[in-house]
Parts: sequence; structure tokens; C-alpha cells
Amino acid sequence: MIELLQEHERTLAFAEVALGQIRSLSQTAVPRNYEIWYVYATGYNPELNKIINETLRRNGKLTESDLEQIYDNYLSQVRMTDRIDKVGGRVISEIDDVMVLITDALGMTTNFGNRLEGATQRLTSAKDREQVKAIVENLVSATRDMHETNKALESRLTSSREEISQLQQSLEAIRTETLTDPLTSLGNRKYFDQAIEEAVAQANEREEPLSLLMIDIDHFKSFNDNFGHLTGDQVLRLVGLSLRQSIKGQDVTARYGGEEFAVILPNTPLRPAMAVADNIRRAVMSKQLKKKSTGEILGRVTISAGVSMLRPGDDAHTLIDRADACLYAAKRNGRNRVICEADPEYTPNNQIQVA
Repeated sequence: MIELLQEHERTLAFAEVALGQIRSLSQTAVPRNYEIWYVYATGYNPELNKIINETLRRNGKLTESDLEQIYDNYLSQVRMTDRIDKVGGRVISEIDDVMVLITDALGMTTNFGNRLEGATQRLTSAKDREQVKAIVENLVSATRDMHETNKALESRLTSSREEISQLQQSLEAIRTETLTDPLTSLGNRKYFDQAIEEAVAQANEREEPLSLLMIDIDHFKSFNDNFGHLTGDQVLRLVGLSLRQSIKGQDVTARYGGEEFAVILPNTPLRPAMAVADNIRRAVMSKQLKKKSTGEILGRVTISAGVSMLRPGDDAHTLIDRADACLYAAKRNGRNRVICEADPEYTPNNQIQVA
């Protein structure tokens, strides 16, 4: 009873923290947001806590887009794991069924071998035509049984091969879904974290250049405030589309968080990376935003971008940090521009003066 009371008090404390965070950040008290903050309060999902703390430190708030992406990346994954477990269970069940069938077939093969051996012995001692005929008929029956067993096994194996192939495709689709941002169809933060680590390791190993773009939508909050979240989602999709159309080959793009995006450019020095960033900026600005419900023209979207290039001794964190600092410089210097770490406007994050 004491343990139950303690658990009751503990869960209530988590609930109070969750509601307190929702209240202090002026968020809607919908189940999704409550679940995010309840899990945050428990500390059971350190990756979720890390991304929330990073976003709050960087932006001072969590937008609806932030909350949606955090939920998709760090909580819906639990449901994804359940789906993976179910598919895995079906694979195991399919294999178990086939193994039973193979065991039965092996037993039938052993039996057939015994019958052949017995027939051979009886044939050597057969005294008349009728005895030989009976032995041959027995062999024909045994051969027919064996043939039917082999046909059944072959058919079942073919069916199982197709079933397991479909299940493998399902697992691959689920894996892809866990790494994809559902709103923009770009890679999500989890995908980016994996990709940047691999890209840095590969660039260091091959001694090749590697550049990173950090991109942020200018005045994104005003789109949400003035036209609603559906329009905000449309803006995110527009930028996502522009990114997909502007990169090629081994380049990697992802939604980093909220209205921020990232592009990894393997084997690309700083100046060509600047050109890619400016092409993306121009592509986004060239598109007019139209409200679907009314056809009203809402104007043009612009982005700011920061560009960094891998240096000796860098890791993924330092590369991201410098690209982020360049992005902040682009914001400070009027937005709708690209700034790299070689530009005079660039200020390292640890030297930024806060007013």
C-alpha cells in the first residue's frame, strides 16, 4: 500500500511539472503536449530532454512545429517500435512454421530411406513374381508419398519466401518512416544526427572537404500568428520542396528543428557551398505563397543561411556550432542572406554579445 501511495505521489508530481511547463510557455493543453512534458518530467527519454533544452536555449520557446517534430521524432518512435516488434514476430512465426515443415519432410525422407533399404533386402529373397510385384507397389507408393511431400515443401517455401520478402519491405518502410519528417518528407533530426556523424567520419578518413548549411525561415512566427498554423505548415513544405529541388547526388538535407533546416554537402569546399546556399535562397524567394482556402497571395518567403566547412580536429558538434553562428550573423545583418565563417560578419558563438 505504501508503495502504491508513493507511486501515486510521484506520478502526480510529474503531472504537475508537465502542466506547469505548458502554462509557463503558453502552450495548448492538448494530449500531445501533455505527453511531451510528462515524459520530459520523468527524464526517461534523455534524447527528448536534450532536444527540448537545446531548442529552448536557442529560441527561448517551443513553437507548434517544434512540438510536432519532437513528438514525431522521440515519442511516436515508441509506437514505431511496437510495429517493428509485430512484423518481427510474424517473421519468426513464419520461420517456425517452415522449420516444422522441414522437420516433417526430413522424417519422411528418413522413412523413405528405410523403406528403400527394406525393399532391397526383400527383393534379394523374393521367390516369385507376386512377391516382387508387392515390393514394387510398395516402392511406388512410398515414392508417390515422397513426391507429394516435396511438392508441399516446395510450395510452402515459395510462399514463405514471398511472405518474408514482403515483411522485409515492411520493416524497411518502417525504418524509413522513423527517419523522415512527415510534414516536409525530408530527413528528420534523428536522420540528420546519424548522417552528419557519418559524413564527418568519411571526410576525415578520405581527407575530403565537407560543408554544412544551417537554414532558417525568416519571420516564420509571423506567418503562424497572422495566417494560422496551416499556412505555417505550407511555408515549411515550400522550403522543403525547394531544398529537394536544389540538392543532388550525395548531398543530404533534413529538417533540423521547427523552422530550421540543414544541408550536408560532402566533398564540397566553402565557396561552392555558399553558391548552393544562395541557389536555395533564391529558389525559396522565387515562389509566391498562396492561401489555399481563399487563393489570397500572402507574399514571398525568405530564408537566412549559415555555412561552415570542416576543419582539422572538428567533430560534428563544432561544425554545426559554426554554421549556427553564421546563421545568427545572417539574421542579425538583415536576413534573406547567406553568411559563411570567412565573412567579416561572422562571430563565433562563444563571442556573441547578448544585450
